[in-house]
Amino acid sequence: MHTINKAFKVYLKKLILIAAFFLFNSDHIFSQDVAAGEKLFKINCASCHKVTDQKLVGPGLKGVAARVPQPAEQWLIKWIKNSQSLVKGGDAYAVKIFTEYNKSVMPSQALSDDEIKSVLAYIANPPVDAKAEAKTAVDSNVASKTDSTTVLYFLLGLITLFLILISVLNGVKKSLQHLVNEKEGLPETVPVSYNKVFFKHWVRTHKKLVALGLIVIVSYTSKAAWYGMMGIGIYEGYAPEQPINFSHKIHAGQNAINCVYCHSGVEKSKISNVPSANVCMNCHKAIQEGPVAGKKEIAKIYAALDYDPAKDTYGPNPKPIKWIKVHQLPEHAYFNHSQHVTVGKQECTTCHGPIAEMDTVRQFTPLTMGWCIDCHRKTEVKMEGNPYYNKLHEELKKKYGKKPITVSMMGGIECGKCHY
Repeated sequence: MHTINKAFKVYLKKLILIAAFFLFNSDHIFSQDVAAGEKLFKINCASCHKVTDQKLVGPGLKGVAARVPQPAEQWLIKWIKNSQSLVKGGDAYAVKIFTEYNKSVMPSQALSDDEIKSVLAYIANPPVDAKAEAKTAVDSNVASKTDSTTVLYFLLGLITLFLILISVLNGVKKSLQHLVNEKEGLPETVPVSYNKVFFKHWVRTHKKLVALGLIVIVSYTSKAAWYGMMGIGIYEGYAPEQPINFSHKIHAGQNAINCVYCHSGVEKSKISNVPSANVCMNCHKAIQEGPVAGKKEIAKIYAALDYDPAKDTYGPNPKPIKWIKVHQLPEHAYFNHSQHVTVGKQECTTCHGPIAEMDTVRQFTPLTMGWCIDCHRKTEVKMEGNPYYNKLHEELKKKYGKKPITVSMMGGIECGKCHY
């Protein structure tokens, strides 16, 4: 019995040590800088590994701390710094991985121990799945819509109940009137049309109120018609669904790609050109999967170019991508992008709004004549260091002195500037 108890205690002690290790491994060993680890992972590891269990060039890294020899942190540091030394040293797990992945060599990473610990912390605490978040948002939206529908049905039921109650009370009133007439020997009351008698009588006796009501109705209708006609051709908030779900938030925002890289005509042309698919391929030959849509949207670029990413070859049947124009000015209005961007030194956000925050591009400003004129009256011309204005600057300084020079002072609100 004593021997059994002793063995049980030893076994229990081992279990406690193993449990303590895994608790320490998950909460302490990898409790480094997750944000720094994410950056290091994307720079050094993301081309070959995913933080999920999906295989890429190398194995998926989900649960890697439980798979590798223990203690996990020490082994992983050695592996990341020099995987071949472990393989050559005969480490069983290292040889297994080396053989399983066609004896491909994992390059040695020039990272410090602390940097590797940060990477491991990021792997142990990966970002929340964007699709799961989207599903949660959808579920929440559905719940909200359900609540709204319930309230609507409740109100409709309440209105129906009131109508039934009014009908019942009206019936009771008629019955009582019939009993009174019968008791007092009065003739039955002849039903009178509400529309023919009561309404006409009310109108005759409330002429001033009726006239005031008509004035209010006509005024409100005229105002609504006026603003309705003024809104013709104004598409503020217009955000059409494009054939490819291109996200400016990811490209111009998170990856800080300069607008001019894709819209190269903006600095030297009247129009800001839509980039060709070949420009997309400068990056997407290598980047074949996006952070949100995965391979789905990038595959549409490949289909348009008849490109086979597996063989890195182009086919003979490319097709144009039918982008939908978002910002549309009337044909009788002249607008030149290069005049505003190169000469006027205006930012894209002046007209297009916070484009780097938009997943789906929308028209942010009204782009009406009044909006443009107001901008020309308020916008100070950036003349210093701009050779385009050298001669004009001197003339305007003589005319206006130290007063800020706006576009309107240079003829920016003359009709012929935009409608010549």
